Amino acid sequence: MARTTNLSRPIIEALYTEALVLADEVRAVFAAGVREPIASEDAFVRLALSTEGLKTTTRMMHILAWLLNQRALFSGELTENQVRLHGALPPDRASDETQLALLEPETRELIADTEKLHQRIARLDEAWRGHFEIASPARAFQDRIGRELGRLG
Repeated sequence: MARTTNLSRPIIEALYTEALVLADEVRAVFAAGVREPIASEDAFVRLALSTEGLKTTTRMMHILAWLLNQRALFSGELTENQVRLHGALPPDRASDETQLALLEPETRELIADTEKLHQRIARLDEAWRGHFEIASPARAFQDRIGRELGRLG
């Protein structure tokens, strides 16, 4: 299998499409926070929806911003240096398990999907920033053995 040496437009476009669909689902689920609460709704559930909704929508905004920066790089609107200096994907804020437990399974699954996408994008961002220089596992093992033998000798 050939090793990737850079991101490609098709990869970014596929991720962008995936992120847009996911963002639309997130908006639909968490839009309930902008309406008046129903009398029978539990206050703790509303709070969980609000806090986890904020984390989830923020996560999606970070993902979309990163992808838009990459698209701007491909279209020549930003330089690679600009994206490297100012386009890093911010770290994710983990969901609160206590809050998640109050939410419906479908909502928890949607939140998990956004976390997984963030993790995928974070791995891509890290690899791109490192110029896709991936050390061989065999070479790392050999280096470790060498260090251990050097320490013993």
